[in-house]
Amino acid sequence: MDFLAVGSGAAGMVGAIAAHDAGLTALVVEKAGVFGGSTALSGGGIWIPDNPTLRAIGRGDSRAEVRRYLQAVVGDRVPGARLDAYAERGPEVMEMLHRVSRHMEFRWCPGYSDYHPEEPGGRPLGRTIEPRPIDGRLLGEDEQYLKGMDVPAPMGLWLTGYEARVLMMMQRDLKSWRMLPVAAWRVVSNLFRRRHMKTLGAALIARLRLTMKDLGIPLWLRAPVTRLVVEDGRVTGAVVERDGRELRVRARRGVLLATGGFDHDTVMRDAHLPPHGRADFSMGAPSNTGDGHRLGEQVGAATDLMDDAWWMPGIALPEGGVFPLVSERCIPPMIIVNTSGRRFTNESAPYVNFVHAQLDGGYVPLYEIFDAKARRRYQFAGVLPGKDFPEEWYRAGLVAKAKTLTELAQAIGVPAGTLKQTVERFNTFASDGKDRDFGRGDSAYDHYYGDPTLPNPVLDTIDGGPYYAVRLEAGDLGTKGGLVTDAAGRVLRPDRSAVEGLYASGNVSASVMGNEYAGAGATIGPAMVFAFLAVQDAAERTHPRGTSPSRTASESR
Repeated sequence: MDFLAVGSGAAGMVGAIAAHDAGLTALVVEKAGVFGGSTALSGGGIWIPDNPTLRAIGRGDSRAEVRRYLQAVVGDRVPGARLDAYAERGPEVMEMLHRVSRHMEFRWCPGYSDYHPEEPGGRPLGRTIEPRPIDGRLLGEDEQYLKGMDVPAPMGLWLTGYEARVLMMMQRDLKSWRMLPVAAWRVVSNLFRRRHMKTLGAALIARLRLTMKDLGIPLWLRAPVTRLVVEDGRVTGAVVERDGRELRVRARRGVLLATGGFDHDTVMRDAHLPPHGRADFSMGAPSNTGDGHRLGEQVGAATDLMDDAWWMPGIALPEGGVFPLVSERCIPPMIIVNTSGRRFTNESAPYVNFVHAQLDGGYVPLYEIFDAKARRRYQFAGVLPGKDFPEEWYRAGLVAKAKTLTELAQAIGVPAGTLKQTVERFNTFASDGKDRDFGRGDSAYDHYYGDPTLPNPVLDTIDGGPYYAVRLEAGDLGTKGGLVTDAAGRVLRPDRSAVEGLYASGNVSASVMGNEYAGAGATIGPAMVFAFLAVQDAAERTHPRGTSPSRTASESR
């Protein structure tokens, strides 16, 4: 075996596909009983500027502009060589996927702005692409092992992320009505065709898995790596537990760690994350428990950014799990307050920045406050406009409802006078269309999920009961810190020498985005790019010959 990828998210799968394209034999091992990792649970967006999908519609990019934007957003928190590699070579991974696979179909998300479009090189109309939906039946028996995001969808309706955003404004924007015949056709046609349509991150993983199957690349599930094999100072393989016994898998050209973050490891969260971000409200894959971090540290790897995460405000659902709040923070007649009843930042800001401000102030929990008008017009956490929240949400203390702001404040334990003053001040800003405290609506990013019928899409007065308060937690999409790598994805020691034969990509590695977030898909994009670059490095190096894995790698589970 030439190349071993540990983890079956976008990084691991792309690494294996790139290895095959480079003429290497590859194997993907996954400790969970399902494949796809956090990628399958994500929105599936990819932020790799100047990719073939964007170029085909005239949305190509100057690599210099991309690099300028990354510098403006990330700054000097990440070595310039890594930013250079991402800007210059990122498109190569998408070109490779389009070349080797018949399954690579994507579309641009028009208007999904870069997260900081006002910075030099930023694009208000965005650079994010998303996978087109795909019928899960194409996976055959492997379909049962693909776990995607649970998104409420009546009568089998399936939507891309962009389409769902358009449909959200059905109560407000007549342009959204163009989605009605599309939605109706999908519901009706599915009654006869009985397709199992995969969207968002699950669609991306399905497309990558189908590509692996076409290329004959094996995937082992329920196969955790227990330790790396080191010979003469170089990683030459790994010990994999499978079917109750340990197998020593040789990897002549290299091992790629793509095991995700330490999202659900209590010990690591307590040791590294900020005090108010340690509680596990993570939306990452349940199997993300820092395995790759520990494997890397055991062979001398350095770590960085361990105190940060891909933060995302969320609500802890009574039935279990955490629901991410993106569009909900752009509801115009709405504010988010701390336990003092005060606003503290732009509610519609990119989610990482929002939670950074929350953690810096120690504001846990938060409450999202809105009125009856908001409930009539806009969806919230999958609850359709005009519908009341589930009764169990009230019983669990997730939601409170009251006829007056005073009663609402009493229900959630915040000072009633302060809350009323905060709402009155916000209403003045909403009437003027200008948030003079925090600039909500000033950035093109804020507008994407806002109401296009309003002068400022994210500002409207809160002025009629009943009033609602929803408790928000400091959640995350996964942790951001991990093994330090160079521009080729090689794992580095504290002295910046390379651990030969070992590579890392995705959330097991310290993010190329530093403490920031360039745009939707700036988690998946780098995971794919640095897995690809790792393979290029491994393929170009001359390594000693090894033997094949202890068992044939022809099985898929």
